[in-house]
Amino acid sequence: MDIKLFRNKIKDFLIFLEVEKNVSDNTIRAYQCDLKQIVAFWLKLNEKEKNKFTFRTIMRRYILSLFYKKMSKASLARKLSCLRSFSFYLIDNGIKLNINFKAPKLDRKLPITLSVDEIFYLLDSIKNEDLPTKYPYRDKGLLELIYATGIRCSELVKIKLLDIDFEDKAIRILGKGKKERVVLFGNKAKIILQEYINIERPLLLKKDVNDYLFLNYRGERLTARSVQRIFEMFRKFLNIDRKLTPHKIRHSFATHLLNQGVDLRIIQELLGHKTIATTEIYTHVSSQQLAEMCDEKHPLNGQDDLVLGGK
Repeated sequence: MDIKLFRNKIKDFLIFLEVEKNVSDNTIRAYQCDLKQIVAFWLKLNEKEKNKFTFRTIMRRYILSLFYKKMSKASLARKLSCLRSFSFYLIDNGIKLNINFKAPKLDRKLPITLSVDEIFYLLDSIKNEDLPTKYPYRDKGLLELIYATGIRCSELVKIKLLDIDFEDKAIRILGKGKKERVVLFGNKAKIILQEYINIERPLLLKKDVNDYLFLNYRGERLTARSVQRIFEMFRKFLNIDRKLTPHKIRHSFATHLLNQGVDLRIIQELLGHKTIATTEIYTHVSSQQLAEMCDEKHPLNGQDDLVLGGK
């Protein structure tokens, strides 16, 4: 396989990810960047050594260069995941490759969540007029809906009006791999969504028809990047240094449900996880929180000074 064929297949691969696999925009951008870096490395190596290397040799040297950069395990794993997915795509399209990738074992990180009080403060205590935005109903609706349903940001921005059943308080979601699922929301989310649709959405609508629920000031579908900026606006109302992201609200949704005794299988279905193993990470969060609570609240804790200092 030469570099010309490699470059030509990148465009087809990215289209395949978007159309066939329904991969998120962020993942597509990351994969595009990773593959462009491989091309740049390949061109530089050819120019420097004036040799025509085999594809296998190029990939081995590229992967070795990543290890020398001492990047994080997560970044390295993502780049290798991109390369692995691309190689599978090439093989499926009749291009034989004699390479094998083994990603580094990642340290499992527990998801960062907000407390119930922090969520309720953002949703209930902040008045619309205190928000530095022209569209408070829309922006509060975004936050309310993600916490009410646990959907991904990429799924949120693709919701259309016809996907929402206000009577049953349900939304049809097209998730990863074009897998459909139904998520549910409560009365609070219903009220704020209807307020947004009746009050602000007509002002945002520039054309006669736009099927998407959340629109920007140009009357176009709101982007995931814009949603991130809106969440950063809400973060300023909390006394926290860490970023506030849609994914952290999704984590909070799952953790709070689990703490309330909701079955893990139900949470898996609501989140759209392919396997139960992905959802099980929230059991570790709950266990950690339970341990911290016992450590703080149990009457035996804090008695060491009494025992050691006794007469």
